[in-house]
Amino acid sequence: MGMEILITLQNIEKLLKAQNLQQREVLTLEEAAEYLSVSESHLYKLTSGKEIPCSKPTGKKLYFKREELNEWMLSNRILTNNEVDKQASAYMVANL
Repeated sequence: MGMEILITLQNIEKLLKAQNLQQREVLTLEEAAEYLSVSESHLYKLTSGKEIPCSKPTGKKLYFKREELNEWMLSNRILTNNEVDKQASAYMVANL
């Protein structure tokens, strides 16, 4: 029974951390990596390559706006076959 309580408490702790993460507007590198489900080293590589938006107010620590991370995750959307067909039809009508 003691082990079940420990596991339950660990699950509650994870849920509270996730809830706190969802409420924060500005995230640290560690929090942003967790939010994006990537490693910190991969996120740092993305920042050094200027592939993902971030702020460096003191020149050392990185911060990320959750809204900008959401926009970045949803960038480069892949069109569905139906959307491609509609665009092709519209192009053909406009250029005939």
